[in-house]
Formats: sequence, C-alpha cells, structure tokens
Amino acid sequence: MSLTIDLSGRRALVTGVTQGIGAGIARRLAEAGADVAGCGRSPADHPDARRFVADIEARGRRAFYLSADVSDAAEPARFVAAAAESLGGIDLLVSNAGRNVFKGAAACTEGDWSECMELDLASHWRLARAAKPHLDNSPAAVVVLIASNHAYSTLPGCFPYNVAKAGMLAIVQSLALEWGPKIRAAGIAPGFIDTPGNDTWFAGFPDPAAKRLAVEKAHPVGRIGTPEEVGALCAFLASDHARFISGTTLLMDGGHGAGMGW
Repeated sequence: MSLTIDLSGRRALVTGVTQGIGAGIARRLAEAGADVAGCGRSPADHPDARRFVADIEARGRRAFYLSADVSDAAEPARFVAAAAESLGGIDLLVSNAGRNVFKGAAACTEGDWSECMELDLASHWRLARAAKPHLDNSPAAVVVLIASNHAYSTLPGCFPYNVAKAGMLAIVQSLALEWGPKIRAAGIAPGFIDTPGNDTWFAGFPDPAAKRLAVEKAHPVGRIGTPEEVGALCAFLASDHARFISGTTLLMDGGHGAGMGW
C-alpha cells in the first residue's frame, strides 16, 4: 500500500499566495485535496491573483482570494473572517507572507524595524490568534508558520529580518504549548528557494549567473529549492502522518547550514 497525503475536505488559509513560496504552497495543498483561501497585496484582478485562483480551481478545489496587507494590524482578522465564511471554516493556517528587510544593525532605522516586525513577526501571531476560534472547531487543526534559515544562522547586514524570523520559532513553541492538543503548530525554515525575490538578490551582483552557480554549489544537494518542495512539506505537516510533530521548526535548506564558514 502506498503512502499518500490526503487533505480531502480540509480548508486551508495561506498568506502571500500571488508568487513564490506562497503560490507553491497553495498548489501543493490543492493537489492534496484541500480547498484554499489566499491573500496578497495584489488586487483581485491582478494577473498573479487570478493565476492563484485558476491554479486551485484547475486542481478541482475551491479557491478564495482577498487583497490584504497583513502587516496592517487589522488585516489578518479581516482575511481570516472572510476566508472562513467562504470556505465554511478553517482546518489549516499557513502563515507565509513576508519580505526581506536587510540592513546592518547600526544602519537599521526605527522605520525599518517597525516595517519588518509588523510583517515578518507580528502578522503571524495576529493571523494565528484570529484563526484560533475557527481551528478550535476543526478535528484536524494545524498552524504552519514559514520562517527562514536566517532564524538559525545569518549574515552581516541581514538585520532586522533575522531577528524577526528567530522570533517566529518562539511563536511556534508557544502555540504548540498553549493550544495543544487541539491544535498542532509547526514551522518551516526554508533556505535558498527559487523565487522572484531570490532572482532580485542574484541580479544585484555583477554576474548574476555566476553568483547563482556559486550558491548552488554551496549546497550539498547541488541546487536551490523550489516553492513546490516547501509546499509538499506543508502538506505533510498538515496531514495525519505528522500528528506527532508540534512545537518545532524544520530547517529546509538543502544542507547549506551543515557546513562551517560558507
């Protein structure tokens, strides 16, 4: 008998679905059988938002999209309420939305700090808090937070992003301790993933192709990851196969962090 991930009938909320990791997560969850409600900063008629809806519906699942900026303190609750009404409840929250804010610790301004903490840290707590009453009514409630390998080890000039991502590990622990056993909480800390954001980073070097090749060679697996691979891990964590996983954040970096001084 084959091992399958079956999320049939599950209702999933995913933030930041218009591109990159969020889009890959949404596709994988739909492939596993989940209905997916997503949000992003793009308006509903934007091609990226329309693509999200088309991707989910092409996999035979229900889709809902709301234009929302979750760094605004009021927006997480608005998204959760609209999504729960559209799908008839919530079984899974994947809080993924985030953005690099890379400065040195001395160069970081109060505005940089606030922008980063609102989106890359506080929004995840606000989303989980808003979703909890709905998750309490689910027989298979799971919260998955998408952190970053910067939570474990970072580089000069990546402040305050690394601070926010490290804080997400603590949110996962608190949710697991306080909301279990009814709700499981887990995190994923991706490393280099093939996204538009990484393309922008590579483009900042004199020879982007050479820099990308060097980064790929620095990974024991010989490449960087894909959004669909992060999505597959999300689907696994949401499934019954992962019922004994809670309170931890899984590093998903192709082995990059196993080396010293890279």
